[in-house]
Amino acid sequence: MTLRETNLHKLEEGTFDVLVLGGGINGAVSAAALASGGARTALIDRGDFACATSQESSNLAWGGIKYLETLEFGLVRKLCRSRNALIATHPSTVHEVRFFTLRPRGFRHGLWKLLAGAWLYWLMGSFFTKRPRMLSARTIAEEEPIVNPAEFDGGLEYSDAFLHDNDARFVWGFVRSALDNGCIATNYVESLGATLGPDGVWTCRAREVLTRREFDIRARVLVNASGPFADRHNALTKVTTQARHVFSKGIHLIVPRLTPSRRVLTFFADDGRMFFVIPMGPRSVIGTTDTRVEQPETQVTPEDRRFVLDNINKRLRLPKPLTEADVIAERCGVRPLAVTGTGSQADWLQLSRKHVVEVSRTEAHLTIFGGKLTDCVNVGDEVASHVERLGVALPFRDRPWHGEPSADVRDAFLHQARLMDLDRMTQPASAEPLTTRLWRRYGMRAFELLESIRREPSMAEVLIEGAEYIRAEIELTARTEMVTKLDDFLRRRSKIALVMRRSDLETAPGLDEACERFFGEDARAKFADYFRKKA
Repeated sequence: MTLRETNLHKLEEGTFDVLVLGGGINGAVSAAALASGGARTALIDRGDFACATSQESSNLAWGGIKYLETLEFGLVRKLCRSRNALIATHPSTVHEVRFFTLRPRGFRHGLWKLLAGAWLYWLMGSFFTKRPRMLSARTIAEEEPIVNPAEFDGGLEYSDAFLHDNDARFVWGFVRSALDNGCIATNYVESLGATLGPDGVWTCRAREVLTRREFDIRARVLVNASGPFADRHNALTKVTTQARHVFSKGIHLIVPRLTPSRRVLTFFADDGRMFFVIPMGPRSVIGTTDTRVEQPETQVTPEDRRFVLDNINKRLRLPKPLTEADVIAERCGVRPLAVTGTGSQADWLQLSRKHVVEVSRTEAHLTIFGGKLTDCVNVGDEVASHVERLGVALPFRDRPWHGEPSADVRDAFLHQARLMDLDRMTQPASAEPLTTRLWRRYGMRAFELLESIRREPSMAEVLIEGAEYIRAEIELTARTEMVTKLDDFLRRRSKIALVMRRSDLETAPGLDEACERFFGEDARAKFADYFRKKA
């Protein structure tokens, strides 16, 4: 029986302290904090973990420098502290990165004003990162010759952070942490609504998406962390809140790497908003857009693509303009922005990504509105505090619930890897040594990979050409990461579908073997289903 099948059965056993709905970043950190604190916790998502907004971000953990313009100093300070904490506690995954920000000629803010803002930002971040610096037009031309000098009269450089792998993989790390601390987490389980009984216990009617089987899950506290779908679930449960969501659609286009530098190029797009070229291994991620939409379900339109391509072609000197033929993959999602009361329809572009946790003490119900990846640790801590005040005991509340294993554990892994001469097994085309990659992706479970390779050296061989995944990783992922559909692995446990063209992926040697390890006798059907839906 697989881990997912085991947990499906356990969802029906007894009454949980807390049921968390939604496996995006807010749900994942809530479950991780609660399970680590000692609460009997369940986590379900109607799709895969991190399958909506949490897989469509810019892969940035940033302190919100743009919120200085709207004078939200408290929010900026809070986000900077959160960014610093993520860099410190996830050093293999969250890395400081330099932002090269270009000022267009005639821009609404002068260059010295922008530089002053960058220094204020550095101050509000407690000088944790490298200091900012001003960029002359000459410096820009020397350090980033790809930038079109006709468009800019200078700029500045400052620091924030980005995720080395991808956003969904980062979210999975919190889900895995919750599982390690006893949480019963399952993907592809949909809530059909919940009712609060006279005994003060919630009964959630759930449906297993693949088989359509329905069953009940009971919990003393219900946490609605459904992201952009939170309002819909509150309507199902007849929970009334002061806050609600409005939606902003953002897209990114992924293209071949545009510049060899590892910095983020930052521009102001034609609509005045920040616009990025972000490194992603052998690729560059370009975006984002900001379009008001009424529903969380959305897709990339031809207008979106034209906006991104027109903006980047105008600002860079490329051998030839980028076209749709250069696009390897696309990201498209909505930002759920929290508003209260009737909200303002006119100023939605000024809304920040701050989160709101609304609590009904009489109903023992929490809803998480808004938020962004940078703020995730604050969300987990806040949810745990609210749940504790609702009467759920968290006897281990003071134990750290996020972050990588200690430096001593990491050093023990690296020592064992050196004794095996593991890096000698790294494929010549790989972007980094095998030891670095395995530790970053798997942490404590990387020791299992070493043992697997000791038993059978062929487990260190790359299985999927162009993806840098070795056989041992595929075997571990199949056992421990609840890969239920091929998209779960290609798009969320990894970033393979973001850096490889669909046509290359479909014929990639080794993908069929990976499917057999994930799905057994269903391998061919799962393979066909993925490529049929993506056509």
